[in-house]
Amino acid sequence: MSLDTFILFADLLGTFVFALSGATVAVRARLDVFGIIVLSFVAATFGGMFRDLLLGDHPPVALKGWYHIAVSCAAGLFGFYRHRWIEHFRNPVRILDAAGLGLFVALGTQKALEYGVQPIPAMLLGMLTGIGGGVVRDMMAARVPVVFQPTELYAVAALAGAAVIAIGYNLPIPTPVVLTVGAIIVFVMRYLAIRRGWTLPTAKDADL
Repeated sequence: MSLDTFILFADLLGTFVFALSGATVAVRARLDVFGIIVLSFVAATFGGMFRDLLLGDHPPVALKGWYHIAVSCAAGLFGFYRHRWIEHFRNPVRILDAAGLGLFVALGTQKALEYGVQPIPAMLLGMLTGIGGGVVRDMMAARVPVVFQPTELYAVAALAGAAVIAIGYNLPIPTPVVLTVGAIIVFVMRYLAIRRGWTLPTAKDADL
């Protein structure tokens, strides 16, 4: 499998799982089928759009062809018709979100590095790619975005995976391996945070 094919596959897989998370949130918010599809598209593409706009890649990749639109709409329809099956899983939104986060952080960091961005800014762009769609998804569903909830270890997991990719970018390691390892690190950190309640410290006895 060529690098371009691997990246396209990972991108479409991330699009599907993030779109499915958007569909699940929309179903819980009792939106109609159009609203579900819109929220699916937003969740799946807005992080990448923000990244592409900052990199000067116009129009954003999600709008250059029909692939991302078709995949996100298909995920939205799947979530609409099979939401009862999806809800059988424990924390379906969080698990789907963790999978999409890992894939998009990896791809976003890699693209930023390919565009000549230095490692630390590339890590931030990778994080933005991963969290952007979820932030807009939650805001449109009138929810506090996951990344801003004190009970979630989210952005730290994204940055950890992005750091691995930034380090591995200049090492003699095949790019698909680096991207896969980075995505897995993000997913595992998020999954363990969900299962074990890992959080960042918060201020105690703040004078509000």
